[in-house]
Formats: sequence, C-alpha cells, structure tokens
Amino acid sequence: MKTSYSCDQFTHVCKDFHNTIEFIGKRWMGIIIYSLMSGPKRFYELAESIPGISDRLLTERLQELVEEGLVTKSYLEASIKKVEYQLTPSGEALHDVVVSIKNWIEIRESLNSKIPAE
Repeated sequence: MKTSYSCDQFTHVCKDFHNTIEFIGKRWMGIIIYSLMSGPKRFYELAESIPGISDRLLTERLQELVEEGLVTKSYLEASIKKVEYQLTPSGEALHDVVVSIKNWIEIRESLNSKIPAE
C-alpha cells in the first residue's frame, strides 16, 4: 500500500523540500557535490573531473555551495591562488541522496533501454 502525502499537512517541509531540490538540481550542482564526495579538490581538479563546465559557472556554483554551508573553501599555503574545496559535514550528509539519485539514473536507463522503439 502506498502512503499518501499531502503538502497541505507539511507546508514547511514541502517548501524546504522544493527549495532543496531546486538548489541541488541547478545545472552542474549535483555533479560538483558528487565529485567532492571523493575528497578535497583544487579548482583545476574539479574542472578536469567535470567535462563541459565553464570556469565561470564552476566558480559561481562553488560560491553558492560555500554560501549554503555545504562546501568550505580553504587557502593552501600562504598563497591566495592555491584554493581547495571540501564538503562540510552538511555537504557530506548528501552522500546517500546523491548516490541514490545516481543509482536511480542507472536503473531508469536500464529500464528505458528495454523498451522497444516505436
């Protein structure tokens, strides 16, 4: 039996849920989080691990992640040019969510490949 959920009962939760999905669903946001799940990375390492993302958009998304408290930005050595990004505990808490989405994508692709073309 499926459980029925109504946003009328959980207005606060629905608003937060929607805002969270919108934030994580922004272009490139999920893959940046996924890339950082393997550990801290410098900007160029992130750029290389995400083919197709522009430096401008990567910078913008990283800034948003830092502002939301999901990523920390640390300056390495005494150089302002050597920066490393790392998930905060709040960002790391997204691990199961991101892995579940990745698994769902793989299941969906598998199911869709079994559907005969019309």
